[in-house]
Amino acid sequence: MNETLPITLRTDEPMARHTSWRVGGPARYYAEPATPDEAIALAAWATAQGLPLIWVGRGTNLLVRDEGFAGVIASYRGQRWALREAGDEAELWIEAGAPMAGTARRLAAMGWAGLEWAEGLPGAIGGAIVGNAGCYGGDTASVLIAAELLLNGRERVEWPVGALAYAYRESALKHPVAEGIPPLVLAGRFRLRRADPAVLAARMAAIAAERKRKTPAGSSCGSVFKNPPGESAGRLIEAAGLKGVQIGDAEISPIHANYIVNRGQARAADILALIELARATVAERFGITLQLEVRVI
Repeated sequence: MNETLPITLRTDEPMARHTSWRVGGPARYYAEPATPDEAIALAAWATAQGLPLIWVGRGTNLLVRDEGFAGVIASYRGQRWALREAGDEAELWIEAGAPMAGTARRLAAMGWAGLEWAEGLPGAIGGAIVGNAGCYGGDTASVLIAAELLLNGRERVEWPVGALAYAYRESALKHPVAEGIPPLVLAGRFRLRRADPAVLAARMAAIAAERKRKTPAGSSCGSVFKNPPGESAGRLIEAAGLKGVQIGDAEISPIHANYIVNRGQARAADILALIELARATVAERFGITLQLEVRVI
């Protein structure tokens, strides 16, 4: 425990412990604030120390380079939630550290629809809000009412969904204009509607089965690249002849070419090399430049 902080700081923390790829060098400091006050205190401490601070989610869409990060990496872990019902509609307030899939299952069991498309989706509410996560016919932008944010490490505000400038896997939060402490999602408010729990359970079971069928075994981050307009990144990489290509212990999956899988001892450099190979080959063959869905630190 740092004497000036109400939160535990870990030093030289291997980020491989906190990413779904299971790779990544050390963060000089790593923390998991669970309340807005803890996040504010951490931001103030980092500023006073002259250290850069990066907020991350659950590491499911994150690649940390082998060299690590010479600052503070923090994952907000608050998971409080509240449901306000009004007839056949409801509003969910939920903190950013809550898991997407677990939240979707809980709500469906209670007879509330709106997030059932997130069955099996890795990551937390905050990451979904930042990246406009979506799959199986749904996305965050279609059900989010507003996001509660921490700006500049000290100012709590609420932005309506329109202010987030949502697009396919994009939001204003992914590209902050101001320098200094980046914005942190503290919580979100979501619009729900009443539905038959049995119908929701059946739909989610179908989604889970489809996800299992398409998802390669091993440590990965899911889709590496965004799908270009009217195209599939996985199809392009496969058509370029790259399925099963391996660098070190990282492999472009032979099951789904938009997945790069850590076969056990991969380094971040191996994954980055495959990313660049896929980009260069697809650009040369098809004239399309693939855009990363993954965040690189």
